[in-house]
Amino acid sequence: MLNWDEFHEDETAVAEQPKPAPAPQPAAEPQADDAAVAESRGSYRAAEGDRLARARASLEALDVAAGLEELEMGAARIEVDDKQMINARADLNQLVPFKYEWAWQKYLDGSANHWMPQEVNMNADIALWKSAEGLTADERRIVERSLGYFSTADSLVANNLVLALYRLITNPECRQYLLRQAFEEAIHTHAYQYCVESLGMDEGEVFNMYREVPSVAAKSAWSLKHTQSLARPDFNTGTPETDQELLRNLIAFYCVTEGIFFYCGFSQILSMGRRNKMTGVAEQFQYILRDESMHLNFGVDMINQIKIENPHLWTAEFQDEVTQMILEGTELEIAYARDTMPRGVLGMNAAIMEEYLHFICNRRLAQIGLKEQFPGAQNPFPWMSEIIDLRKEKNFFETRVTEYQVGGALSWD
Repeated sequence: MLNWDEFHEDETAVAEQPKPAPAPQPAAEPQADDAAVAESRGSYRAAEGDRLARARASLEALDVAAGLEELEMGAARIEVDDKQMINARADLNQLVPFKYEWAWQKYLDGSANHWMPQEVNMNADIALWKSAEGLTADERRIVERSLGYFSTADSLVANNLVLALYRLITNPECRQYLLRQAFEEAIHTHAYQYCVESLGMDEGEVFNMYREVPSVAAKSAWSLKHTQSLARPDFNTGTPETDQELLRNLIAFYCVTEGIFFYCGFSQILSMGRRNKMTGVAEQFQYILRDESMHLNFGVDMINQIKIENPHLWTAEFQDEVTQMILEGTELEIAYARDTMPRGVLGMNAAIMEEYLHFICNRRLAQIGLKEQFPGAQNPFPWMSEIIDLRKEKNFFETRVTEYQVGGALSWD
């Protein structure tokens, strides 16, 4: 805690140091306020004369005309119809008027969902994890694989948002949500690290699974492939080819990475929590799933809006390519399920998970207007839908750590 006595002593010492003689100034009639100003000037040192002179010279040399031209000084005010999802010429600094009210509402909803990993009590998980008889080998494998994949996956998503998407999406209210999503991805990565640290797991092993475990590496490599071109500094939209490349990235990350790759691990960990095992980890995953569901819905809305505004991009050939992409993602997630569940565990097995992923694949295809590829596939885990819709579950705040403080309540002692 700051010692204010020491601070005032230091301040006094500075004030008592000799000051350079002031430069002669033309005489002026003293005003009432001038006396107070003159007295206050004695308590601090002015900037060095040479530095201040250079700052003023730099301002005088500033090309104000060019800056005003860049800001389109005097241009007409933005109209709603000037806004577009991509390739808009409207001023990106003007948040309103909103064109996509759904984007702003999702930003508000995401902000209302705020949580932090430390708010979840991990004591029961730590005791269970350290107990020799607490979990079976198959259950431990699921926890390790889930933390191994997700600890990297949300970083990949965040990198894609920051390095690729934000620059290329040209609607301010959508950008506002992308900023919120990027922060949530950071919270998710923090949550996985918090779980790994709390359980005393081998951090090097967990955080390197995306380079050492084939089923994890394959999913990570697939996601990375769809970021590379957009992340290049010279990449810009504006042609059918580059616009389709952006649309391809959106589908890869929202419909596959966040919309398929996460669902085997989510259902495994949440099934464990339903059995009163690793309840802290399961609670973290429940909050993460809630966030990811909103990310997915936002991404689907963006994809469909781009299709509406740019129908020439949604060719039969492109639709066929996108369908194949989503099928590829489904196959990768099925391979991951087989790796993480070599035997039946937690009331599920790889065969049941395969049908669940076929059901999820159908959902993703339908959400962007494509034909289902697995007619008749059913959801074997209806409780997952209930968990996603937290209105049917417990109040999120009932399980928060009591020591949680909002910013205005922080103590500086």
